[in-house]
Amino acid sequence: MAVIDSDAHVLESERTWDYMLESERDLKPRIVATPNDRDSGGESWLIDGLYMGKARNVGHETPKESREMDDIKARIKHMDELGVDMQVLYPTIFLRPYTRRPELELAMTRSYNRWLVDIWKRAPDRLRWVVVLPLLSMDKALEEARFAKDNGACGIFVRGLEGDKRLSDSYFFPLYEAAGRLDLPVCVHAATGSFAVHDFFADECGFSRFKLAVVSSFHGIIFNEIPDKFRNTRFAFIEVSSQWVPYALHDFARRFERRGVKVDKKEVLRRNRIYVACQTDDDLPYVLKYSGEDHIVIGTDYGHNDTASEILALRKLREDGVVPPHVVNKILDNNARALYAL
Repeated sequence: MAVIDSDAHVLESERTWDYMLESERDLKPRIVATPNDRDSGGESWLIDGLYMGKARNVGHETPKESREMDDIKARIKHMDELGVDMQVLYPTIFLRPYTRRPELELAMTRSYNRWLVDIWKRAPDRLRWVVVLPLLSMDKALEEARFAKDNGACGIFVRGLEGDKRLSDSYFFPLYEAAGRLDLPVCVHAATGSFAVHDFFADECGFSRFKLAVVSSFHGIIFNEIPDKFRNTRFAFIEVSSQWVPYALHDFARRFERRGVKVDKKEVLRRNRIYVACQTDDDLPYVLKYSGEDHIVIGTDYGHNDTASEILALRKLREDGVVPPHVVNKILDNNARALYAL
């Protein structure tokens, strides 16, 4: 049995943008000192006139050269120490809105993706990655998805809100169609791409900004029967725990039953090809009654330091005895393989 970390992270560095075209150099994000901004951790990215804290949410139990991918051998060594066979890599800088300009979004995502390709090539059996798309330009996004599929990507990163659009918006239908054709799951990660939501909740802890939009997008996707429109497409909801699944399914079922449609809540995730990443402090026996055994995965949030971060999560899941060993094996291995087509 393998142990697969379904949600690990890279922290971008100046090298991330070395893949920009010469014509895009003026768009390159810069690191600037922000010593008076305590929330930034002392330095920030300057992107399109916007300061974004760079040194916040950093998991210092992970070596800098590992989390910034300076030393791939060091990252692999740390994975070995943690008993992790494979990590699926998600971004950090793209977890919040950063531009409204399609040309800047394209330049940054394209450079990021090529950085990840080089990382993957150095450890293709240990490090897989989730592509970030320039969703302000759907034609370019589809091109980038095809490129990523040919270069080690195993999923498509999206945020709970993308700009002024919900994920059930028909704007994203070409993406969902392509995702099914490419065998890449649509992975909705704790994040928001909406400036309005991000700024409205700027002074709260992050729950409303980054978590609730993902739960809402889950409800919107199943309520609007999006998976029925794209029967080859898988969806995942990452880094928002799994504790909300029974509540969301209960609400969904009640609304459908008002239409006269009976819903088997225990079949919704399976029927819609949906996976959810849990945390070890979730009430997993309760969640599993609704999710089933085959649609839960788990990640460590490697590289970060927030409410979802748990560097030893995979080991703890196996050792604490909360769920039976055969279910643990599914969460750590089989389910992650099925989600990411590994």
